[in-house]
Amino acid sequence: MQQILIKQQGAVTPSKILCIGRNYVEHIHELGNDMPDDMVVFLKPNSAISTQLMSYHQEPIHYEAELCFLVENGRFGAVGLGLDLTKRQLQGQLKSKGLPWERAKAFTGSAILSDFVPISNDNQEWCFSLTINGQLAQLGHSQLMMYSAEKIFNELTSFITLEEGDVVMTGTPKGVGEVIAGSTFKLSLWQGIPYYSDEQLLEDITINIPLITQQWQAI
Repeated sequence: MQQILIKQQGAVTPSKILCIGRNYVEHIHELGNDMPDDMVVFLKPNSAISTQLMSYHQEPIHYEAELCFLVENGRFGAVGLGLDLTKRQLQGQLKSKGLPWERAKAFTGSAILSDFVPISNDNQEWCFSLTINGQLAQLGHSQLMMYSAEKIFNELTSFITLEEGDVVMTGTPKGVGEVIAGSTFKLSLWQGIPYYSDEQLLEDITINIPLITQQWQAI
């Protein structure tokens, strides 16, 4: 089973990854999806976690950058970032037939996770970015999520047990696309920057040091 590094705390082994779909309005519009009436939830197994960013697995792979939380002591105790890798063509075929997404979302190597850092205070404003070869691809903020971290935790625990070390991926903002082999993907996370506009957020992240920065080269 894959382990995840918690800075200053060693490593933990999640039993599963719980993913929230369609949590950003602009991403819903981007893919032409309907607005959900209820929270969209799907799972990835532990075997989905990888340190290698694939560009191809039976078909081209698409990236989705996401804010992630790690369960510690019965709560979201640490925060990090991740890439939810998706077989977009297959996902479209499955959706059109009303079938589950696991073949497109839960395949081996479909979850790339950063290190996690303990949540140290009550400031729950998180923003994150994905750059590809130095160019901004995705920009997200917790205030733009349809469901907050608290609502996600309460909804998940209403029907499933969150084990120590489980990871929750909270959905992706607009800007998803295909992973191209040889490209450098960099995820960065900031805490305590409020959201007023994309322009303001872009300015603020250039003058504040990120809490996490991690990068991978696609193969």
